[in-house]
This record gives sequence, structure tokens and C-alpha cells, in this order.
Amino acid sequence: MSEPDPARAASVDTADPRVPMYTPEFAADPHRAYREMRARFGALAPVELAPGIPATLVLEYRTAVRILNDPERFPADPRVWQEGVPADCPVLPMMQWRPNALRSAGSEHTRYRQTNTAGLAGVDRYGLQATVERTAISLINGFCATGSVDLVREYAFPLAFDVLNHLLGCPAAIAAQAAQGFRAIFEGIGAENGNKLLVEALQRLALHKREHPGDDVTTRMLHHPAELTDTEMVHQLATLYGAGIEPQQNLIVNTLLVILADDRFGGSVLGGSLSTRDALDEVLFNDPPMANFCISFPRQPVLVDHTWLPAHQPVVISMAACNTDPAITTAHRSGNRSHLAWGAGPHSCPASPLAYLIAQEAIDQLLDALPEIRLAVPATELTWRPGPFHRALTALPASFEPAPPLPVPS
Repeated sequence: MSEPDPARAASVDTADPRVPMYTPEFAADPHRAYREMRARFGALAPVELAPGIPATLVLEYRTAVRILNDPERFPADPRVWQEGVPADCPVLPMMQWRPNALRSAGSEHTRYRQTNTAGLAGVDRYGLQATVERTAISLINGFCATGSVDLVREYAFPLAFDVLNHLLGCPAAIAAQAAQGFRAIFEGIGAENGNKLLVEALQRLALHKREHPGDDVTTRMLHHPAELTDTEMVHQLATLYGAGIEPQQNLIVNTLLVILADDRFGGSVLGGSLSTRDALDEVLFNDPPMANFCISFPRQPVLVDHTWLPAHQPVVISMAACNTDPAITTAHRSGNRSHLAWGAGPHSCPASPLAYLIAQEAIDQLLDALPEIRLAVPATELTWRPGPFHRALTALPASFEPAPPLPVPS
């Protein structure tokens, strides 16, 4: 990733003003912001993740791939960076150091990732598909007679939440506290207290599974040869909650939006000429559930694409911008899995096959049960939640002809 003549390179810190990524305006039309930043700055844009929190946003696909595969110069450990960040900063809980694979480098990262991968590898995918089917039908039965539903609040969120807790072997009372904490973290409202609630819930889960082991991800991680401590286990579980609820919910919802609002997909998916997987891949290219993430913290100034990036300042990969980079965009994406929605390199998401399975089964169950389902408002009236990282609708109201409940599989 070397560039000629470093002395003549610019610094990303000299650009002013930085582009704020936390505003409702950014959330309403991020792709416009990406295009404007790419035209103005090129591959690397100076942004603010929250007021007073500078970062560099990577907008070009090939640059992102190089950074994601260079953990030596772009480690994921934020400890030096966070020393100067206020405790009430809304993005701190999403970015701060934890003893987990997401925020570690070197041998620590390897140890944590191997434990996570082993826990996930033991998931029975046929059993998982059956779990999603049962959960989906139970939720659909809760609203099918009403003729209307908010697919975020009444379907995607409770489905992702219940399925993840099933995978982790998490009792309902502990799960409820964890959900409350993580929602506050993702919303950035009461994030510090949300972090406290989440940690307490996951401590309870780790202790519960030591006393009551089962055929679940938590137990397999506890029994891994790495022998994680209870504290380390809490942070692995926090990572799984972070990946398994909010992004999973957004993947389901954003794909349903494409199917219900986009003429290229609606009739084609329901008619069978395109699959739900095609719609999922469209979303993973254009509106991935984590649109900007894969954060690294260079230990020293780094020269990338004729631009100096400062030491200990976040470098954020814009998966949404990189996936739509004109330099790599093609007209036909059916079957194309080259997007960066799952990351790349040593920090790529180890649970992507499970996330695909859960989202596809959830969407298929809904469309099979309510094939005439449609948006209850024009797509232009939908609103997106502000925040620098996620791509998340506040609600997805839909309507349909009332239908009788379905039999729930045993």
C-alpha cells in the first residue's frame, strides 16, 4: 500500500469542515453523502462520528480491501484512542476496547476469534432453520388477523432476538435485560447506562451456563481450550448480541423493504423468478445493516492513497459506499457475493452463513403466510434512524388481508 513522494501527500486532518455522520440529514440520504464525499475527497473522507469525534471514512472498494487485510498497520485495538473520549460519548460503547475479537489485535484476536468460531461452528443449521420457522409463525400468528403490522417492532426485532437467545441458551429474564441494554447502545440514547445493563445481563448468562451447560453457543465457548474467564466470556457474548440482533433485524427489514417497494424484486421474488437470496444480496450491496463499521486505529501515521491518516484516530470502512463504488459497480449482481457487508480479512464476520439462513427463512415464512402483504405508506415517507454505523428504519408499516393463524410446527 505504498505511495510515491510521501512529503507531498495531504493529511486528512487538514480538511475542514468534517462531514457529520450522526445527523437526520445523513440518515435520510447517505448515498448522496457518499457520492459528494467521493467527489470532494476521493477514497478517504474526513468525518465526525459524533460531535467532536473525528474519523476517516473509506469510500473506495479497493482501498478498503487493502486496509481490511492489513491488520499490522490497521489494528482494531482502540485503547489509546479512547483515553481522550468523554465517558458519555454516544459512540463510545460501540467503539471502546473490550477483550473480544472485534476490538483486539495479534494473538489476543486469534484466541478470541477461535473461541467464537468454535461456538458458532457447532450450530445445527437444520435445527436453526426449524427454530426460525417456529419463531416466525408464532409472531405472524400474533398479527395475521389484524391486517396490519410494523415489521420492525412486531416481526424482525423479536425474531432476531428470540433466535439469538435460543442459539446462546439464554433464559428469558436475562435476555430481556440484555435487549434493553443493547437497544440503548445502538440508539446512542442513555448509552452508558445501556452498556452497564448489558454487561450485567451477560455476566448472569455466563454464570448460568457454567452451572447449567447445554447444546448451545455459550456452553461450547465456555468449554473451548482457550479457557476464557467469566469477564472474557461476557465480552464475547456482547459481540454476539451486537451482531445477532440489531444487524440481523436490519437485514431482514431492509430486504423486506426492497421486496415490497422495488418493482424489480416484488413480483419477481413472489413469482419465483428471483430468490429471496437475490434480494438479500441487493441489500448487502446497497443498504447493508451495518453501513459503516470495521473500525481500525493506526498506531502511527499511515500513508494511504496519497493521504496521511493520523495515529490513533478511527478509520471506518463504509461498506455501503465501497459496495457502490463506480470503479467496481456492475449492472448484474444476481449471484454476486463480492460485497463487503460482512467485512473482509481477519475480522470478517464468522456468522455470515447463519445470518443469511435466519434472514432468508424469516422473509420466506412471512411472504408464504401473507403473499399479498404490501407497504402501508409510500416508501418515501419511511424514516431512517440517525447514527453513523447502522442503516435502520424506524418502522416498516405493512398491510394485508386478515388471515387465520397458522399451525405452529412442533
